Formats: sequence, C-alpha cells, structure tokens
Amino acid sequence: MFQDRFGGLQRARRVETLLLVAIAALLFVIAAVYTDFSPAHVAAGLPRIGEYFGKLFSVEPARGAAPVPVLAWDHLFQGEKQPQSIAYWFYRINVYLVLLWQTVQMAIVATVMGFTAAFVLSFPATRTLLGTGLVAMLVRRVLEVARSIPQVVLAFILVWPFGVGPLAGILAIGIHSTGALGKLFSELNENADLRAVEGIRSVGGSWIAQIRYGMVPQVLPGFLSYALLRFEINVRSSTIIGFVGAGGIGQELRRVIGFNIYEEVSAICLLILVIVVAIDLLSERIRHRFIGNLGGTP
Repeated sequence: MFQDRFGGLQRARRVETLLLVAIAALLFVIAAVYTDFSPAHVAAGLPRIGEYFGKLFSVEPARGAAPVPVLAWDHLFQGEKQPQSIAYWFYRINVYLVLLWQTVQMAIVATVMGFTAAFVLSFPATRTLLGTGLVAMLVRRVLEVARSIPQVVLAFILVWPFGVGPLAGILAIGIHSTGALGKLFSELNENADLRAVEGIRSVGGSWIAQIRYGMVPQVLPGFLSYALLRFEINVRSSTIIGFVGAGGIGQELRRVIGFNIYEEVSAICLLILVIVVAIDLLSERIRHRFIGNLGGTP
C-alpha cells in the first residue's frame, strides 16, 4: 500500500515536472520567434564582435583612416595631435578622470542612502518580527515599487525636477538600491534565529531593543556583504544613467558617441572597464576579509 502510494506520488511529480518544462520551452520558443532570436543569427554575429575588438585593441602599422580606431606602432607614443597614438585617444584624460571620480562618488552616496533606508525598512518588512502582517505587506509593496522601476527610467524622471547633473542619478540609484537591498535584508531577517529576540521580549524589552540586541548582531555581516555587492552594481549603473543627463562619465560618453568621436569613445570605454574591474576586485577582497572576520556570510 505504501509502495503504491509512493509510486503514485513520484509519477505525479514527474508529470508535473515535464509539464513545467514543456510550458517553459513553449514560452521560450514564442519569445524567440517574436524577437527574431535564432542561433543562426547569433553564430553569424559572433565573429564580427571578435573582429571589432581585435581591431580595436591591436597595435598595427600606421595607415589611413579606418572605421574602427586603432593604435599604430610608429605613432604609438607621439603627441596628442597624431592620430593612432595613445595620447590622441586620451588627450582629455584629465576631464575623464574627474568624471570617473564623480561617477564613483555618485555610487558611494547612492549606496549609503540605499543601505540606510533599506536597513530601516527591512525590519518592519519582516513578517516574523511583527504581530500583524499588514505593516510588513505595506512596506514590502513600497520596496517592490522602488526596485521595479528601472534606474534609467527613474533618472529620466528625476532629471525633470532636479535638473541635469549627478543629483538625479544619485536619487535614481539610491531609490532602486533601497528596494533591492530592502528585499535581501528582510529575507535575511526572516531566516535569522528568533530565540534571542524572544528572550529579550520575554523580559519586557521593547521592539527596538529586540531588533538592536536580538536581530542586528546576527544579520549585520550579511547586510554589509550585500551592501558591498550593491556598491559594485551601482558603480556600473552610474556609468549608464549618464546617458539621460544624470551626470558622471556616462554623460560624456553620450556626447562623444553623438559626435562620432570614436577615439574618445574607445578611451572612455577602456577607462570604465578598468575602473569597474578594479572596484569589483577591491570590493570582493574587502567583502571576504571583513565578513570573514565578523564570522559569517549571507
């Protein structure tokens, strides 16, 4: 009897799994047809990507003008007025570095703003910490709205009241970070051990005391780890939202793309790549060392 029942449950589970896979495959095929996606198109375009980057980063003999900016051996270290030289690509390096620094500062301010707001909102968003689920539901809906609107759209909206510049970008990234971090923080809270919270509650501790002494010590390492990870994401985001006038290096990148100054486009892209990779590596090391010292990971 037990074996028959168990076998029936297994068969039902297999049928359910196959049905879900079939539905997912059907949705994928419909989306691929609707968007004109096909492996043949991808295979045809991949070699051209390699060709572009091969030309972009190769050091070639001097030649005439080319659609893809390149460096030339015999012009490599000549002055900024000589095409196909390093100085020609980076003749506005002082401007780019200032804008890159502004981009990083935007990410720092937005991350701190998002972390602070998410820290405060994550506790009322945690159902296990409240006697009623109504407050948690309302706070969760606020966090969902904050993270559901794309950062570029937020920046475009905020440029209107706050004007062109970094402030709109900071607010856009900060609002989105609040929603994203708030969700992660509340999930960490719900997975925490509530015995310390219940112990403080049993001796008459206030709700704030329960959070401060029973919950925060458990979840703080995870909060900091997610905040550092979010900072890495925000650095990348702050280079993009400049396209809608929200400050940073992205705004300059949009300008040079608009004027078809491909040497400057290449120079800015290389600088963005270097700074993003450097920050990712540094943040990863800090995260592992710091969170390891605190004795836990999220």
